[in-house]
Amino acid sequence: MSFTPNDNDTHVPELLLKTTPPRAPAYLLARPRLSSADPALKDRQITVVQAPAGFGKTSLLAQWRREYLMRGTAVAWLSADERDDPRRLLLGLVHAIRVGCARPQFGRFVLEGVMAPVRELDGLTAWLAEIAQLSLDVVLIVDEIDRLPATGVEQLSYLFHNAPPNLQIVAATRRGLELAITDLVAYGQGAAVGPEVLRFRLDETISLIGSRFGARMDADNCARVHEYTDGWPLGLQLALAAMDRVTDPREVINAMSGRSGTLRDHLVSGLISTLSEEDGVFLTRVSIADAVHPDLCAALTNDPHAAERLARLVRETPCFTTAENGAWCRLHGLVRDTLRGRLAHLPATEQTELHVRATTWLAQHGMLEEAARHAHAAGQHQMAYELAERCLHDAVTQGHLDAMLDWLQLLPEQELERRPRLRLAAAWALALGVHHGEAQQQVAHILANPEADTALRYECALITSAAAFYSDEIDRSIEIFEPWVESPPDSPGWLVQAHANRLASRAMFHGEPAQARRILQSIPRGDLEKRTGFIVRWGDLSVGQSYFSEGKMGLAEETLRPALESAEADLGRRHPLTCMFAATLAAVVYGADRIDDAAALLANRLDVLEHAGTPETVITGYRTAACVAAAQGLAHRALDLLDTLYTIGSERRLPRLCVASIGEQVRIHAGRYRVETCDALVHRIDEIVASSDVSKAPLWHRSIALLQALSHANAAIAARRWRQAHEALGEASELAEAMKLGRVRIEIMALRALVIEQTEGNGRALLLEATNLAQTFNLMRTVVDAHPELANWVARLNDEEPSDASGTPAVRGQRVARIPAQRAGEGLRAVPSTAFTPKEREIMELLARNLSNKEIALAMAIGEETVKWHLKNLFRKLNAGTRKHVVHRATALGLLDGGD
Repeated sequence: MSFTPNDNDTHVPELLLKTTPPRAPAYLLARPRLSSADPALKDRQITVVQAPAGFGKTSLLAQWRREYLMRGTAVAWLSADERDDPRRLLLGLVHAIRVGCARPQFGRFVLEGVMAPVRELDGLTAWLAEIAQLSLDVVLIVDEIDRLPATGVEQLSYLFHNAPPNLQIVAATRRGLELAITDLVAYGQGAAVGPEVLRFRLDETISLIGSRFGARMDADNCARVHEYTDGWPLGLQLALAAMDRVTDPREVINAMSGRSGTLRDHLVSGLISTLSEEDGVFLTRVSIADAVHPDLCAALTNDPHAAERLARLVRETPCFTTAENGAWCRLHGLVRDTLRGRLAHLPATEQTELHVRATTWLAQHGMLEEAARHAHAAGQHQMAYELAERCLHDAVTQGHLDAMLDWLQLLPEQELERRPRLRLAAAWALALGVHHGEAQQQVAHILANPEADTALRYECALITSAAAFYSDEIDRSIEIFEPWVESPPDSPGWLVQAHANRLASRAMFHGEPAQARRILQSIPRGDLEKRTGFIVRWGDLSVGQSYFSEGKMGLAEETLRPALESAEADLGRRHPLTCMFAATLAAVVYGADRIDDAAALLANRLDVLEHAGTPETVITGYRTAACVAAAQGLAHRALDLLDTLYTIGSERRLPRLCVASIGEQVRIHAGRYRVETCDALVHRIDEIVASSDVSKAPLWHRSIALLQALSHANAAIAARRWRQAHEALGEASELAEAMKLGRVRIEIMALRALVIEQTEGNGRALLLEATNLAQTFNLMRTVVDAHPELANWVARLNDEEPSDASGTPAVRGQRVARIPAQRAGEGLRAVPSTAFTPKEREIMELLARNLSNKEIALAMAIGEETVKWHLKNLFRKLNAGTRKHVVHRATALGLLDGGD
């Protein structure tokens, strides 16, 4: 295998295209966790990005290329294709170095045959040897490796394993490089980036959409787009393109929210329009299943080659976005819903047959709940009820409450009478939400059976206790559970964890958060967490809430953050328990002044809390959302959220929510000294408290009394009734101490400092103590939000004593970085690449400003002949023929930054 100059010249036009990097997207988001400087990637000589179509591999390579250039590293780019046999691939590699490193003579000996290779890999060996002799570090980026012919992977594997120290290789492919880099990854020389890493996270979606639409898109709407697209980069791109075409981008989001529709179909039709008719029919039929397996596809389609077809479609199309458990995969939600719209137009007999096939296969493989749904859709109702009875109780204990609630709409009452285990599952699903009354009715039916044994009665007690807890009847919840505290019957492992969870809640109600943690930590998890993670996570929530109530925010976040991530992965972002974790964690990070982080945690979750959250998490979520809005300067939005909280309390008949809402409004108005408004709101709180029966609910009333006392204190501060404020704060302090509410105690301490300063003039010491505690426990927002005067006072103390420990300002959370758009009039700036000297880079900038040789010489204080000499080098290195061509080539290669 040898090359001649003529061979090389023949390929120059196409090689120029192959070695010219693609234009970076207009809204390229630089994701810090995917930065080339990240420790997981920075020191890896080989990095492979491997994912199906639509995951933004090329965009990521463009981000990395710019980052390498900004660090002064020479970057060579090569786009592979199916014609790249060994000879053509070597030509491309040589030309990539010539263009990216500005070395027009690179590889001359290889191509002219002086080092003519005898064996197939000798050309690559010569190329690597010449790379090793370069006086600069080089990054070679090879895109679309999957298009290479069969010999391509072997060629690249040779490059990977023989790269000299000054060569770093980055490759992108849809498939085919797992084995080529396995040993390199194992020895720490290589890194692999897969589809789950490339998927956008919510904060990245918010940053991307915010950079494009600004204030027109709030966090809630950004979260909706994220959930509809599942963070799929291509799905986001399609959605953003549709939003660009309308005046109000929220119209697109509302249209996408339907399970089908013209807009959704329009977004997806371009993805599947290029498929063959056979592939389209195949995808339409398999879309009947939520998750697909090669054998299930074969059963649904009667296609003996279904496995091969599925593997090809997963590999070559962007329709499949989530792979799990080996052979299992899922259609992307947008694609699946469009395909199911087509499925609905098939003849009814054909749809029924598909459901029957799905039922048979899924039941044979132990997937009973899915099989039951398909059986019901096929009209096989008795089989569906039998399958549901066998699986739904376990499904509920694993957190799949919606599955049981959906089945309640399908199950006739007589079937529930015949199947007590189904009724028990229904009672659990109804209790853990707003359907407390219905849950108790189901339990009454179960207990009416005289054959109900002790274990069944105990489980029913747990259900009714949970229903009372959700209805905010704290004292009644404890009363129902009390007979079983010391002597629970022998029960399955998940009930042991449920019993511990209830004991922990009982300790929390009695003001013993440390005891609650001790109870939960004494339960060995082992395999229990894998089988009933939902029940275990309730314990994690209690631990996180216990730390939060005590004001130990660092420990709270250490508990809640991993639990939230695990719950999102297993149950979904909008599962009720996930949203309760998010609400509590949002309050924690808001206290640390990470406002954007708190907003992202709550985005598109408040509606779930409204219908399925515990009273405490509903209060926490809405309060935090109101605080976030106020901190963002949206006081009207904050008050509207609190009005919504009051409405929820009224509709669910939960007066504590109403009192919490009014109390937070009093705090906001007191900060602006709105005396009449505060007094009117406090009067409403007093009426609510007066209408409650304290004797029947002393624990519940204690929490209400704390809210009432704080509201009275804030109203008195607004009216400057300092003595009354002091008395109310004293009462609130005693209640906070009794309930071990460290966070509230710091707030009360700060308010007391303000009152003492106004009356006695010596509140500074108490404020310093409060701010010191707030800093220790990451609660600075608690102090500054308590009253604007406190915020101003703390700011003055910071100015007076900047080195004082209590004067350290709160630290805001980091935001996702984005490559900034060039400002008008800035001009083009040279990237600090080692391929060009500093003088050459300066001349490139001046050329971009259309300066003549004489003007360049004057600007640089050098002679015109020197300018001409540097220009000659630039023409040679960039293979350009004119001054304008130099600028265009440098801009296209990313060596001049800021062009349109």
